[in-house]
Amino acid sequence: MIDEVKQEDLDQAEEEEEVKDDDSGGKKLSRRENKYKQQISLLEAEIEKKQGEVENWKNKYYQAYADLDNTRKSLQKDHDAMIKYRAQGFVEKLLPAFDSFQMAFSVEPKDENVKNYVQGFKMIYSQFEQAMKDEQVSFVNPQIGDNFDSSYMHAIQTVDGEEDNKVANVYVRGYRLKDRLIRPAMVIVTKKPEAKPEVEEVKETTKENSDVEESK
Repeated sequence: MIDEVKQEDLDQAEEEEEVKDDDSGGKKLSRRENKYKQQISLLEAEIEKKQGEVENWKNKYYQAYADLDNTRKSLQKDHDAMIKYRAQGFVEKLLPAFDSFQMAFSVEPKDENVKNYVQGFKMIYSQFEQAMKDEQVSFVNPQIGDNFDSSYMHAIQTVDGEEDNKVANVYVRGYRLKDRLIRPAMVIVTKKPEAKPEVEEVKETTKENSDVEESK
């Protein structure tokens, strides 16, 4: 109790300290007021510092959230693509067998017994094709005379033709799984033959003229 009374007296004494005039005619603040002003300045500086830290951590949070969201979207996209094209690896393994079937069917057998076997193999092949279609596999089979399109064709050879970039023959057809090209069609493309230079003809004409002059 005595200590509390003493503290109150001291506080009161500080508050009742007279304000003295300074040389400029102004008034000096009491020591208590100066103390409060310093404390307020320190608190304001501390608040400003904490606000900066809060803003910094807020930016880091938003950056981390954006990175996490982008990662989630990327993983979701990869997952969706994996589900959508899950059959691609299996289809790619079947392509050599399909190519072999097509090459075998391109030769018409003469023996009747062989023809019967081929007919049975064609029925089995059609079942394989139907299974591919059920998995949304489509066939890229350009026709002779079509314009060459590098987006779904691959030229393996060129031959002379009346026009450039025309399909002259289809070596093997291509395949798509839904909207993804698994393999382009392998085709042979036409190319206009280059015109022969006329230099040789000019030389021959010049030679003939010189021979005639010499004979004269």
